[in-house]
Amino acid sequence: MESKDLSRSGTSVATRGISSALIAVLFFFIGLSVGTSSSGMTIASRVPFIGDGLNATPDQSADLVVFWKAWNALNENYISTHASSTLPTVKERLHGAISGLASSYGDPYTVFFPPEEAKSFAENISGSFAGVGMEIGVKEGVLTVVAPLKGTPAEAAGIRAGDQIIAIDGKSTDGLSTEKAVKKIRGEIGTTVEFTIIRNGGTPFEIKVVRDTIQVPETKDSLDEKSGVYSIALYEFTSNSASLFSQAFSRFKASGSKKLIVDLRSNPGGYLDAAVDIASHFLPKGTVVVTEDFGGKEPNQVHSSHGYNDLPQGAKVVVLIDGGSASASEILAGALQDAKVATLIGTKSFGKGSVQTLYDLDGGSLKVTIARWVTPAGHWIMGNGIAPDIAAPFTAADAEAKRDPQMKRAVDFLTTGK
Repeated sequence: MESKDLSRSGTSVATRGISSALIAVLFFFIGLSVGTSSSGMTIASRVPFIGDGLNATPDQSADLVVFWKAWNALNENYISTHASSTLPTVKERLHGAISGLASSYGDPYTVFFPPEEAKSFAENISGSFAGVGMEIGVKEGVLTVVAPLKGTPAEAAGIRAGDQIIAIDGKSTDGLSTEKAVKKIRGEIGTTVEFTIIRNGGTPFEIKVVRDTIQVPETKDSLDEKSGVYSIALYEFTSNSASLFSQAFSRFKASGSKKLIVDLRSNPGGYLDAAVDIASHFLPKGTVVVTEDFGGKEPNQVHSSHGYNDLPQGAKVVVLIDGGSASASEILAGALQDAKVATLIGTKSFGKGSVQTLYDLDGGSLKVTIARWVTPAGHWIMGNGIAPDIAAPFTAADAEAKRDPQMKRAVDFLTTGK
């Protein structure tokens, strides 16, 4: 799945879920020049009246006068230099202005989706779609793979967490939002998309991936008879994940093993509720799992364990993380690390620690960052990630040799205590 910062999140978003609220757009209160908006509001002309509901200060009003001067200058004077070009409609100009407003915040997760992109985003969080099967985001200004999903064309083609995508089908991704990148990556089943990749600061190279229908995987669990270690791999936090993890956890307890690995590597996140529910198997009732920090705009919201607390007495737990562990994965890993009920092994996680809410807007959708995730010990996830207790790298040579030193390190730790 490409980008999904908000739902299961989407994306790619541990979220509180998608809220849908019709919000009043500034531009409809203050007027444009010709015709009537689709919302039925009359569009006036010239520099506008500022409605009381906008709570604008005099300084803000003056700034809006500058905006309308620009609007009118373009509207009255612009001519196309290409014979085949058509001028944008009033609605397209409105959507462009809203997009610019959202992008001015400098947050890759605060974006406006025009109607067509809003439809694509809704498909993105539905659980099944046509694409290549990877989570992407903008990190340090570069389009970056959060994680390829298990069993997808992206994983099979060799895409890895942390890969920087500098071009899609030969066209630069510089300045491209995740949503626009998703649109370029999507396509007909059986067609090919080519990515130009930089990996670990090396020389750019190309990877071609054949598009297919993507079914979001869930969990995989098994007992290693030789070591006695039970592992549960969780590939994403969907609406079904808590139930599936609970079933796998019951199989772990029934196995008689006292050694558990929870594998969150390349898990790009998803529903907050699933992370809290899964953490509840390890934590007493009322123990803090994560706090939503709203930056003082409203009281912080604390999410606590439901108190299943059914980890077998004396059991040891390792959580595997890497650069593809993001969002809800980081919430779960951080909660278990802070409570000292699990040892984290692997590499530093991605650092996706913000909450988005989705607003319906004139046929499009405005996704707005409204809060930050903070671990029980007060660690900000956003931009920082979660550091493992025991560092265990996974190199390109490991991948080519099909060996897993991180899993081996976890098994060694559980069986020897070192």
